[in-house]
Amino acid sequence: MPNGGNKKVHKGAGHRQRLRERFLAGGLEGFHDYEVIELLLTLATPRKDCKTSAKAVLKRFKTLQGVFEASPRELCKISGIGPKNLFGIKLIKAAADRYLAKKLIHKDAINDSRALFDYLHHHIGDKRRESFKVIFLNSKNQVIAADTISEGTLTASSVYPREVIQAALSHDAAALIFAHNHPSGDPKPSSEDLAVTRQLVFAGKVMGMVVHEHIIIGDNQYFSFADQGYIERMNREFEKLTEQQLR
Repeated sequence: MPNGGNKKVHKGAGHRQRLRERFLAGGLEGFHDYEVIELLLTLATPRKDCKTSAKAVLKRFKTLQGVFEASPRELCKISGIGPKNLFGIKLIKAAADRYLAKKLIHKDAINDSRALFDYLHHHIGDKRRESFKVIFLNSKNQVIAADTISEGTLTASSVYPREVIQAALSHDAAALIFAHNHPSGDPKPSSEDLAVTRQLVFAGKVMGMVVHEHIIIGDNQYFSFADQGYIERMNREFEKLTEQQLR
């Protein structure tokens, strides 16, 4: 007669428990990226070794952030990952997005550039398509909201000043910061980036909104239009053109 009290221990149960104990003892220090993914997959995988699937998904999407950005459909193409056990991956990405956004809201973005870069790099730094984000600030330069305005192709993002200004008005914003990523990893601005930034700076001036910055996020590096003097030059150009029209 079978003993109902005996439960079959699944392969890898000891390894899974050791991973959890390591995390509880010291956080993610010393963890390989595939072990982080493995730990997340175990959240909704009761009786299965997740190591092979974790290594496979990291190989497919190259980086931890790439895994987090992948769609559920793409993740489910990996053997051993299904609609249920990708729960942990999607949960941690959503939680991290909210955490970083909350850290940024009501902060002085001009004087807390580290928090700003952390948020932007996490949110758009590893996307495989260009994503254009606008951060809206009040008159004290505190962040009140952040919206993704457009997502483009691998090489370009269509940004319309009218949409940006409409969004700024809806948030009652006094100032703006723009950011987008370059999937190539090289943050050097293109001629299109320069043209779009100029249009947005001019549109902001017309509406009485200050454009503080446009940041291009690359592969663990960024390009700042403000640091390189572009924003100041564009403001001077607008003022010069306005003076000429008034003569």
